[in-house]
Amino acid sequence: MTTSIRLAPEADQRLDFLASRTGRTKAFYLRELVERGLEDLEDYYLAADVLERLRKGQEKTHSAADVRAALGLDD
Repeated sequence: MTTSIRLAPEADQRLDFLASRTGRTKAFYLRELVERGLEDLEDYYLAADVLERLRKGQEKTHSAADVRAALGLDD
């Protein structure tokens, strides 16, 4: 699958420099950035979504005491 993005000139220059110094392609580094950064983005944005639902009272919460009791950890 092909996806295109627009980079700020400074980012593009940095990517060009890195690619020229290492002999790898810009596409290689862009793939690396996406693959390594995607998990962080998912964690951040999905957590922010849950936090917003918590603030709106749309997400159920459980106290630590209830969780311990449900798991039988208070025995």
